[in-house]
Amino acid sequence: MPSALTQAAHYICFAPVKLHDKPGIEHCLDGTAGLDRKKLSRYSTLAMPAGKTHLRIELFLLPLWGALFSLFIDPSWQAGAVFTGAYLFSSLLLSPDLDLRYNRSRRHWGVFGCIWVPYTKIFKHRGISHSVLLGTLTRLGYLGLLALLIAFAFGSLGVWTISPDSLTTSPIDPRFVAILCAGLWLPNIIHILTDRIYSARARRRH
Repeated sequence: MPSALTQAAHYICFAPVKLHDKPGIEHCLDGTAGLDRKKLSRYSTLAMPAGKTHLRIELFLLPLWGALFSLFIDPSWQAGAVFTGAYLFSSLLLSPDLDLRYNRSRRHWGVFGCIWVPYTKIFKHRGISHSVLLGTLTRLGYLGLLALLIAFAFGSLGVWTISPDSLTTSPIDPRFVAILCAGLWLPNIIHILTDRIYSARARRRH
């Protein structure tokens, strides 16, 4: 596989750029400054939507999902708040593109964005981290592991400890868990499907 193709396929930028002045075609390429522009144009079928494009699509669809949720699942404001909060958290902070070194979602974490550096080493771009079912789970599991490590570190230093009584939990409402998962998974599913649609359209053009 040509090196230009490899680089174009694995790097994504924050804002779209145009190659050969073709309007309306977004090429999310980063780290490709040394590549020949003609080669990049030939491999533009691999271009994915920019991070802000994904976010705009997800936020644009949120009112629709909220209305459908209220009509067919649960009209209460508490359930709607859980769903909307989980959806926004996932859209802004749990993008599948966290498997890239540079991405918009990581920038939303601010100074804490560095916690995702090991994640980029563990998960290859558009691998399991972009799985419809397992992608979100990898990020939630990663955050959970970090939380446990931090709690263990604080406990070892005597700064903060967890008493056995605090580990006693009340019964978890399955409906609440389902609503939370729906809000967390839906933006990631939209992200992955958008990538696949862009790829399919680009292949048909070429």
